[in-house]
Amino acid sequence: MRTDGAERETIPVGGEEASLAGPTHPAATHHLPFFITAPGETDVLYYVTLGVVVLAIVAVGVIFLTIHSLPERMAHKSKKIQMDIVAVLCLLALFTHNHAFWFAALLLTYIDIPDFLSPFQRIASSVESLAGQDDVSERIDPSGTTPPDAKMAELRRQGDKGAAHA
Repeated sequence: MRTDGAERETIPVGGEEASLAGPTHPAATHHLPFFITAPGETDVLYYVTLGVVVLAIVAVGVIFLTIHSLPERMAHKSKKIQMDIVAVLCLLALFTHNHAFWFAALLLTYIDIPDFLSPFQRIASSVESLAGQDDVSERIDPSGTTPPDAKMAELRRQGDKGAAHA
């Protein structure tokens, strides 16, 4: 044991006490950096780094998914006809990591596909009105029943036909 008054931690080794703290090397620093913890204490830097890494992974995931759904959200806001195609292309790009699908979805979002069906529907309804047919009475209900408006239109039409012959 030392008799100079300085206490050093000792452990018994083979019946003798051995000092854990030997003489300090002259080139060694006399203070430790803040990130080196003593044995048995909580490593604060480890837990701070762990929290930062977890938050960074979550943030990158949110940004990644937001960017992947960008064309779909843009098509939804503008009420495009091709919104379903854009949504499918975005999902394909997400699951296959094939960026060509994403770029195709983005291009479809910006392109206005003309609506060819609406003019034909308007032409058909105009021709029906010129022919004197009511389009409500001509619709076929899958349940086999006719709606009340169709019954009234049919009664009016029968009344008009009878008046024309009289």
